Amino acid sequence: MRLIAEPLTAEAFAPFGEVLAAPDAPGRVHIEGALANRRPHAKPTLYFTCKAPSALPLTSTTMERHLHSSQSFVPMDAGQWLVIVAPHAERGGPDMARARAFLARPDQGVTYGADVWHHPLTVIDRPARFATFMWKDGTPADDEFFEVAPFEVHLP
Repeated sequence: MRLIAEPLTAEAFAPFGEVLAAPDAPGRVHIEGALANRRPHAKPTLYFTCKAPSALPLTSTTMERHLHSSQSFVPMDAGQWLVIVAPHAERGGPDMARARAFLARPDQGVTYGADVWHHPLTVIDRPARFATFMWKDGTPADDEFFEVAPFEVHLP
């Protein structure tokens, strides 16, 4: 399967979560969805990641989800990066026939909604640093990984 990355926009990404961006003028933007938690005993977790770039086209067989928590990625020092998502399949797991790939700018973050299938964080043009926020309780329910048929992501 081959996906062509499209520009990341709030409208296109809305079924999967929220696009995060700082305001253009002085002030604040509140993103309530970045804090979704379905387990009262889970604790907020903030961690920092440094990722090496992946070669394009990206080839992968892995998707993941966090059933009980949203997960937010906020670039701290990044170039372009990929956001790959898929809705649920009728028989469980991600529906890769309806998967979408987005190309995020360095000034855009995302919040994947709770229970949204997505590809692990992937940067493409240079090493990048991100702040990541999610809720965890330390059980296997924090993260679920799913092997899918190989797919490729290309830039337009």
